Amino acid sequence: MTGSEAPPSPTSPASSSPSFRLAYVPGVTPTKWVRIWHERLPYIPLTLVAASPAEAFDVLRAGGADAGFVRLPVDRTDLSAIPLYTETTVVVIPKDHVIAAVEEITVEDLSDELVLHPLDDTLDWAQLPGRAANERPETTADAIELVAAGVGVLVVPQSLARLHHRKDLTYRTVTGAPESRVALSWAQTEPGDPPELAEHFIGIVRGRTVNSTRGPALPPTGQPKDAKRTDKKRTDKSKTGTGGGRPAAKSARGNSAGGKSGTKNNKGGGSKGGSAKRGKPRR
Repeated sequence: MTGSEAPPSPTSPASSSPSFRLAYVPGVTPTKWVRIWHERLPYIPLTLVAASPAEAFDVLRAGGADAGFVRLPVDRTDLSAIPLYTETTVVVIPKDHVIAAVEEITVEDLSDELVLHPLDDTLDWAQLPGRAANERPETTADAIELVAAGVGVLVVPQSLARLHHRKDLTYRTVTGAPESRVALSWAQTEPGDPPELAEHFIGIVRGRTVNSTRGPALPPTGQPKDAKRTDKKRTDKSKTGTGGGRPAAKSARGNSAGGKSGTKNNKGGGSKGGSAKRGKPRR
């Protein structure tokens, strides 16, 4: 590398070997799908890219990730998205809060509560419930700290309540509140199907099997074709090598058998010779 050359950016596309970069927003756990990717395409590395809900779309547009788990809505002008699932909405409260005595509440039950509304809120409220705080916390994590301090309560998707779990806090389901929908999104540079690697990941997320007829086909052995040919050459070489294993073993077994047979014959001959009666010499 010369002095004028700079190392490749972590958000720039791979120039040599293929790789797949997957962005995800807080609360989404891609572990299961990543594991299946490694099982089906172990020769194509997958890199996780953490992004905030506001940054995730720009990461996809800039090429910092090939696909990403985001929260709807998605601007479909230059992005494509496949809705995956809808999350349950919950309210995060101190464990000794009166709401903790029930399993489920309605939005109307929060009318007397001070409801925190962080700047990175992922719920699309037509009208905020309860009493509004004087200031909005910057992040959901900041709002969780305020709830723990007894300042107010927080309404979030259940995955975020689990992500920010604390021993002194709990959460309960809220009905009648907006719900967060998670989607798989990617940048659509031109009309048509998703990029090939993104299509493979879509198949994994949708539960397609390895032998599914939809999407790009994988090599039969789950490895690159070049690697398969290399393995075949190695196998052929081992079969045709000088002094190959099987012929030599067979010859050795033959020699061993011959030795045993000869030994048996010798023993047999010796036994007969030893037991033969000799005639008395004539005088």
